[in-house]
Amino acid sequence: MTIEKKLRPLVDRFEVFLDEPVRFRSRILLALLVIPLALSFTQPLWRISMEAPQYPQGLYMDVYAYKLGGGHDGHDIQEINELNHYIGMHQIARSQFEDLDWIPFALGLLAILTLRAAAIGKVKSLIDLGVLTGYVGLFSFARFVYKLYVFGHDLDPRAPVNIKPFMPVVLGTKQVANFTTHSWPNLGTMFMSTFAVGVVAVAAWHCWVGYREAWGRGDAKAA
Repeated sequence: MTIEKKLRPLVDRFEVFLDEPVRFRSRILLALLVIPLALSFTQPLWRISMEAPQYPQGLYMDVYAYKLGGGHDGHDIQEINELNHYIGMHQIARSQFEDLDWIPFALGLLAILTLRAAAIGKVKSLIDLGVLTGYVGLFSFARFVYKLYVFGHDLDPRAPVNIKPFMPVVLGTKQVANFTTHSWPNLGTMFMSTFAVGVVAVAAWHCWVGYREAWGRGDAKAA
């Protein structure tokens, strides 16, 4: 018997399994997971803050899925831009974060696909949802890191203060000149992570239990 003939029954069983409807318990969990996904849109995804002797109360900037927000009624962003001007960094403005434009659409698409899987989805749509969720999360974080890299390396050589290009802190704390900078995920990312982990967990559990049952049915028929 060739390898193809040995694998063919396994492939056929898996294809049948992919066309099975999502289990009722999984549907309920998927519908509930839309709640933290929606909440992630209302809360900041990331916070970048800094302290220095001349700023004892600190400065901070919040990155939302659709906007930028600053501490002290938005004045912190203006203050940060004035500091960045001295070292030749780009101005922090909404136009500099055009990457944010696609995030609300991505979150909306994930919500629609999640509700669709909960209502009429099959196993294959559940797996596709898990893969797409992982892709959106990884791509968003990669673009965030790239944007920080550009801000720290594309410096104006005519700036009043010349410093070597640097990589701003992505996660954690870093010292830049006399400023201690921090970069941490915020509540919006926590909500988004809850959704992502939940979707992957539901997909993994459903696939494991469902495929074991499909395998057992296949063995029983073969006997």
